[in-house]
Amino acid sequence: MTRTAFIAIVGRPNIGKSTIINAILGEKIAIVSSKPQTTRNRITGILTRGDDQYVFLDTPGMHMPKTKLGDYMVRTAADTISEVDACILVVDAEPRTGNIERSLIERIKKAGIPCILAINKTDLSNREKIAETITLFASLHEFHAVVPVSALKNMGIDIIIEECSAFLTESSHFYPDDIATDQPERQIAAEIIREKVLRAASEEIPHGTAVMIEKFEDKGSLLRINAIIICERDSHKGILIGKNGEMLKKIGTWAREDMEAFFNTKVYLDLWVKTKEKWRDSDYNLSNFGYKNN
Repeated sequence: MTRTAFIAIVGRPNIGKSTIINAILGEKIAIVSSKPQTTRNRITGILTRGDDQYVFLDTPGMHMPKTKLGDYMVRTAADTISEVDACILVVDAEPRTGNIERSLIERIKKAGIPCILAINKTDLSNREKIAETITLFASLHEFHAVVPVSALKNMGIDIIIEECSAFLTESSHFYPDDIATDQPERQIAAEIIREKVLRAASEEIPHGTAVMIEKFEDKGSLLRINAIIICERDSHKGILIGKNGEMLKKIGTWAREDMEAFFNTKVYLDLWVKTKEKWRDSDYNLSNFGYKNN
């Protein structure tokens, strides 16, 4: 008998959702950054253990949107809750709640699905604060389980998976047993590049960048990728290219190293930078860059 469960991972930006899904799968399928609102699309991570298949959906962080891209991200997270068997609500180990957490809890209640509370970053906290956080959230909702974790240090991840086994129901598997994500290779390549932009660029630039893959050719022993980094201002374009192209070269080198590890082949990466003003508020550009609501 095979069993399957669809489980959404939700929470505010920069709370560690992508780090948790990478830790659950034991490999990196979602980009990670210290900057908030890193995840823009829903990312599917697939964990198959024998007859059981867990389908985890990493969602964009819930926030107050200021652009059409922000609207898209919030809709993606909200819609996912109504489509799954259960949720993992990720919070940090601080005894506080905001409108974001309360809104997510209300959506979870409305959907009528069980929810695990994952208290992340416990390695940066102490027992007293963790206990206060548990008490506070327990007063807002009856959670299926409360699991203190440190995704960065891989603590508590096995307990989350064990608790998620309660959500499995008899069903054929929706994905092949040997894959970890359903993301197209082009999207994976674009996200790897965007992660390196987030790593390299200063605070005001990353939210205004997107990556388009123009060419993705598998030549057997070589993967040839041509990509364009989109930014919103010419001044940002100059920063991303850098003096004598040094910044773009650094981004390209970091991205190529990760791509070669992920795709297990040599990669030739050709990077360019273009300016498209206010692309985050353009329906045409959002759709063109892959941010499409169904």
